[in-house]
Amino acid sequence: MSTTSIKEVAKLAGVSLGTVSNVLNQPERVAEHTRRRVLDAIAQLGYVRNDSARQLRAGSSRQIAIVVLDVANPFFTDVVRGAEVEAEKHGVMVVVCNSSEDSDRERRHLDLLEEQRIRGLLITPVDDTRNSRLEQLIQRGTPVVLVDRGSGGRDRCSVAVDDVLGGRLAGEHLVATGHEHIAFVGGPMSIQQVADRHRGVTLATKGTARLSTIATPSLTVAAGRAAVAELADLPAARRPTALFCANDLLALGVLQEATKRGVRVPDDVAIVGYDDIDFAAAAAVPLSSVRQPREQLGRTAAQLLLEETEADGRHEHRHVVFQPELVVRESSTRT
Repeated sequence: MSTTSIKEVAKLAGVSLGTVSNVLNQPERVAEHTRRRVLDAIAQLGYVRNDSARQLRAGSSRQIAIVVLDVANPFFTDVVRGAEVEAEKHGVMVVVCNSSEDSDRERRHLDLLEEQRIRGLLITPVDDTRNSRLEQLIQRGTPVVLVDRGSGGRDRCSVAVDDVLGGRLAGEHLVATGHEHIAFVGGPMSIQQVADRHRGVTLATKGTARLSTIATPSLTVAAGRAAVAELADLPAARRPTALFCANDLLALGVLQEATKRGVRVPDDVAIVGYDDIDFAAAAAVPLSSVRQPREQLGRTAAQLLLEETEADGRHEHRHVVFQPELVVRESSTRT
């Protein structure tokens, strides 16, 4: 595919390269009749400016990136939507990358994004928030905001939800409805959100109910279905009567497999999820879930990032923590 160059525009209009550049970037400096001649040449040739190259030369990219754990998870779709709303106000585009909960893939994304000279980065890290690749980005001058994750340091902003509280809300609800054996379904524990939600339900059940854990390799619908298959192999006396799932995709998988096996929800087993994605309320048995302000997370994270990129070194890092809310529906309330 051939593209028209600025040299061809200048030749057709009978002006210098500098004049064409001024028409594109500082039109007020060019006489009206000359400006019109250049614009006519641009229209005739179908010239499209290479804005990315211009931004790189100026050192001011109009792209920020967001790296999420699972692009198929509607939770992250809503977070990205919120970030885009805020970015559009600043004339900035959002590039979305999916780490698939894989730290090596995450590192490759960060390498490519740094090569592209992105303006800043929003990220939900796979592992520890103090990983060396993020440290390099920050040290080299790329602003970073952690999304749905605690701060991990004073040299970056963060936006998160109190996931320990969210786990407690779910656990206290299940204890209050009479469950004496509750299982936490989720993993891997290297994901901080999962570990925090487990810690919260542990605090809620301490001294009041037995808590067991069904570890999952990922936070997907398929992993939720596999967890029910694991439960089915247990003797009836050892099966929990309530399940708190680390996110809604797991909970929806649990609900699907339980229904397939003839397990009644909530009569035989109660289920509580986390995130309150739109599919939670629309499930065959409407799903109780711990609600996070998904779009607000994305908007706030993008706002903090863009503030930092425009602050010329005078930015004060902030760590915003939102409070979760338990939404009770039919999946955890016995009639």
